[in-house]
Amino acid sequence: MAKSRLALRVKSFSKINLFLQVINRRRDGFHNLKTLFARTDLIDDIILKKRRDGLIKLRCNDPQVPLGRPNLCFRAVELLRQSQKLKPGIEIAINKRIPPGAGLGGGSGNAAAVLSGLNQLWDLKLSKAELVKLAQKIGSDVAFFIYNAKFALGEQRGDKIKPIPALAGIKLWCVLIIPKIHSSTPVIFKEWDKYYSKKSLKKGFSGLTMPRHDVNILISQLKTEGPRLVSQQLFNSLEPIAARCYPEIAQAKSALSEAGLKSVLMSGSGSSVFGICSSKKIAQFLSKKIQKKHKLWKVLCVSTV
Repeated sequence: MAKSRLALRVKSFSKINLFLQVINRRRDGFHNLKTLFARTDLIDDIILKKRRDGLIKLRCNDPQVPLGRPNLCFRAVELLRQSQKLKPGIEIAINKRIPPGAGLGGGSGNAAAVLSGLNQLWDLKLSKAELVKLAQKIGSDVAFFIYNAKFALGEQRGDKIKPIPALAGIKLWCVLIIPKIHSSTPVIFKEWDKYYSKKSLKKGFSGLTMPRHDVNILISQLKTEGPRLVSQQLFNSLEPIAARCYPEIAQAKSALSEAGLKSVLMSGSGSSVFGICSSKKIAQFLSKKIQKKHKLWKVLCVSTV
């Protein structure tokens, strides 16, 4: 990141979830999770510029991104100013490459980048622990992006983060398919609640029975197999629900499987789906091949970073 007196440019990373188990619904309306985050090199660029008028102004090249208080960057600035009893203005320009509603943590990564960036630009000298506490108040995935971690385990709401240094040397290459749909996280979790509630289970609903998967086994396999990983431990509780709501998710998974990939999973609450490849060369070849066949999707070659 290149710092100057009046402006700062920051990178905002994306993520995929190699494991996402929804455990239960909490009293606060959120859900307890266990997830394995992997940071990826699909990146948004953000420029922060100081303003003298005390206003928060957002600009973005993607018309789908809200520019007011619903934007997590806006909330990040407000929360940071309140916590530090500050009133400086800021202009945030977002060059978006990470599509919203894709389960890639684009908005959360933006908010984390703004928190970290303003900590530098305003010379606040907040510690990582202090930034994490603020991040947890903004959204469940925001805390992960505060850590400079390639892989991390997330628990509670997904915001209790434990980086995994043993995986720092592992580089995964993936074909990432982003269907042209916006998956609504609240809708997906609402449907999960409906199907996995005690009432539903008492009725004998078995179409979405949760198989037994272990994130610790997956982490161990990643350590030993790396990009050659072919594992039944890849798991996402929300995938069957999301595929019912958005059939293109299942179609994207099928496209990756038909291309010969065996480790295929939906990220987050959708709509993106990824397939792990054994090399960069294979990932590049397959992404071009699938993109040529499915022109309405965005198909990318991405890696962990």
